[in-house]
Amino acid sequence: MPGDVGVHKGPGYASPQEAIKKAPREQLMYCMCIVPPSERHRRHDYVSVVDLDPKSPTFCQVLSRWHAPYKGDELHHFGWNVCSSCHGDCKKVRNRIIMPCFNSDRIYVLDVGTNPKHPELFRVVEPAEVHKKTGLGAPHTSHCLGSGQVMISCAADASGNGGKSGFILLDGETFDIVDNWEKGTAVPKFGYDFWYQPRHNVMVSTSFGAPKVWRKGFDNAHVDQGLYGRSLHVWDWKSRTLKQNIDLGKDGLIPLEVRFLHNPDAAEGFVGAALGSSMFRFFKKPDGSWDAEKVVDIPNKTVQGWTQPDMPSLVTFFLISMDDRFLYLSNWLHGDIRQYDITDTRKPKLVGQIFVGGQLCRDKGLKVLKDPEGHVKDHTEPLHVKGKRIEGGPQMLQLSLDGKRLYVCNSLLSVWDNQFYPDLPRNGSQMLQIDCNTEKGGMKLNKEFLVDFGNEPDGPTLVHEIRYNGGDCTSDIWV
Repeated sequence: MPGDVGVHKGPGYASPQEAIKKAPREQLMYCMCIVPPSERHRRHDYVSVVDLDPKSPTFCQVLSRWHAPYKGDELHHFGWNVCSSCHGDCKKVRNRIIMPCFNSDRIYVLDVGTNPKHPELFRVVEPAEVHKKTGLGAPHTSHCLGSGQVMISCAADASGNGGKSGFILLDGETFDIVDNWEKGTAVPKFGYDFWYQPRHNVMVSTSFGAPKVWRKGFDNAHVDQGLYGRSLHVWDWKSRTLKQNIDLGKDGLIPLEVRFLHNPDAAEGFVGAALGSSMFRFFKKPDGSWDAEKVVDIPNKTVQGWTQPDMPSLVTFFLISMDDRFLYLSNWLHGDIRQYDITDTRKPKLVGQIFVGGQLCRDKGLKVLKDPEGHVKDHTEPLHVKGKRIEGGPQMLQLSLDGKRLYVCNSLLSVWDNQFYPDLPRNGSQMLQIDCNTEKGGMKLNKEFLVDFGNEPDGPTLVHEIRYNGGDCTSDIWV
């Protein structure tokens, strides 16, 4: 597999710099395809493999589809069995993808090494086993560890009520459940994403909310009832114990994605707060403790014709370029993708912005009455690519290792898609590609690139996370 095997080398790359310089152009994209809520009783979620080779006769086409054996899983995020954290082990090969299911609590393991274009099922870890051995549920983020094991964060307990979150540790060969990763009784009420930085003996995780409420849709009353999180959690990596809870406040409501800088020596990173529409920088202080400060604040837009007079941007996803120069984020409701220069991590500078859908489009029937940033006067224009109206708002992102191509899909969570963008489940998702200026910043939509999941054989599909077959900007960690 590209970039995975070499003389005296294991999977991935020796450093972020090597990944930028030596990684081949991405050839395949694995896409998590989720059936709309109304179709859960009839259809199965699946993984599609998309051809990204511009020289190929099947460019921008789905090459194959692996269908899950069960219904109602809600495929969501996924990760690799090994990555650059195992670069020193020449016996390790990046040949499995680990797929936690956000709704069913099931975990699938796919073989993508035997035939990368046609994945096959390798292992299923059933929900009953997850619940019995760990007491956890709603598995979300999967990261490979330098030990060769796989770790999966869980949003809450097996009942879906919250009150307890944690991490599942899997054997890296058999994918049997080894144990809970966390030690001790002090655990966060909610969980979601995580990223570790061993050189500083630290892991940082985030807090979404109680599955029993978000699996049914979003209700702002549940925020007031304390059923969604607003904290960042700091762990001792070696002892596996919780050391700090950092309350991000009202502007930090529903912190989702978290990333350290790719530089393994860096003692700082970023976390995106969805409902708070903010980005926070977290960092290590001289005394060894950790803290966070808000560095990006995207103000609400005052609108007419929506459910509320003020519309948050809803920062639902972000990533950092491999050289730690740029940060890209998705505003799922406002509809724009933003590019920030983070050379000065305390003062991100907006250098690129592009609207690719969202609630503010002219044909949505809304009107912007006040935009404190001055980016939108009355409306934005609906986006059409190759004759297709782009649905929903920008959500999942993936960036090429050289930082030049940004891919975007538009599904957040199937029930939330249905609630906020009812045309998205009816018409299906799309995947777009944006060209990025890696010198000065700036973005330009590639009008010749479109993967339309509205025309799938069994009906329209919602597409969430996307990953390349050779590693990407959101999976590899260096130790």
